[in-house]
Amino acid sequence: MFGVPLHLNASMVLLALIVTVLYAEFARHQLGLSQVGGYLIGLGFVVSLLGSVLLHELGHALTARRYGIGVRGITLELLGGYTEMERDAPSPRVDVLVSLAGPAVSAVLGAAAVAATLALPDRTLVNQLAFQLAVSNVIVAVFNLLPGLPLDGGRALRAAVWAVTRDRHRGTEVAGWVGRAVAVGTAALVTLLTLTRHLAPLALPLMLLVALTLWRGAGQSIRVARVSRRFPLIDLSRLARPVLSVPTGTPLAEAQRRRDAGTDPGAALLVTDSAGRPLALVDPAAAGAVPVERRPWLAVDAVSRSLADLPVMPVGLDGDQVMETVQHHPGAQYVVTSGEDVVGILHIADLAQLLEPHRKMNT
Repeated sequence: MFGVPLHLNASMVLLALIVTVLYAEFARHQLGLSQVGGYLIGLGFVVSLLGSVLLHELGHALTARRYGIGVRGITLELLGGYTEMERDAPSPRVDVLVSLAGPAVSAVLGAAAVAATLALPDRTLVNQLAFQLAVSNVIVAVFNLLPGLPLDGGRALRAAVWAVTRDRHRGTEVAGWVGRAVAVGTAALVTLLTLTRHLAPLALPLMLLVALTLWRGAGQSIRVARVSRRFPLIDLSRLARPVLSVPTGTPLAEAQRRRDAGTDPGAALLVTDSAGRPLALVDPAAAGAVPVERRPWLAVDAVSRSLADLPVMPVGLDGDQVMETVQHHPGAQYVVTSGEDVVGILHIADLAQLLEPHRKMNT
């Protein structure tokens, strides 16, 4: 829509069933409808809710594009939707504008639907449809304005802290911790409403799932802030493992012997042609799987990957550029170059260890 890819997650089927059943009972009592009529009204509410979420996310997407931020797509799923952008906002002002664009769209739609509900005859089908639009948009607007990540209000709070402290990472971390408080408060509130019979018991699992998703999203935001703060420490000239060149056709056992006898036993084995041009990189996992007794008879070429199949990073990239490359070209190893020369191999496990030194890594 408007050039933005739209993805529909299959989990929406579960949302449609739950909301249709819950709202059908409410609509039947309000309008005196049959069971089938109640379910049709309930399904209409689901369509209204998802349409509201879609317009909400389009508010984010189109505003982001207005400020030069690319949008990869919008996804609608069980617990609402989200807009995936190609990069972060360049300033607190843009961040808060993009964040609040979605709730603003929902608020405008909600206000128009409230006005229509008040103007239409009470306890009629069109009145009920207008009421559905009002409820869905007001819920989407108000809930998303809660001041904690990953909600829109949390992004606005992040922008505010960023503007005051000049530290985006601190803003993200503060909004993440507030998001955890919002998650706990949401769980406590829906449990209380269920116990006091103000909320249908069938809705409790869904609302607790919402609270859990908020908690996990807030925790992920805190982790991202802590990791991003270490981006300036990324130096490919130090982080990349050195390479040891071996000619094509060299037995694997001989190549490993040369590496072990050298100054750096952790060096990567680079396969070169007769002119010394790099061709391939020995895959450590594939080499390790070869029985020791076979290694003198197996050439390094048999356990190597062509350099053309591996992503490349120039040695002069800064931390943000390195992470952007990793995001767009995920892999276990990256060829680090200086001009046409291969000067090292970056292992993703080494990068992860640098960014999260206290976290256990599988190497």
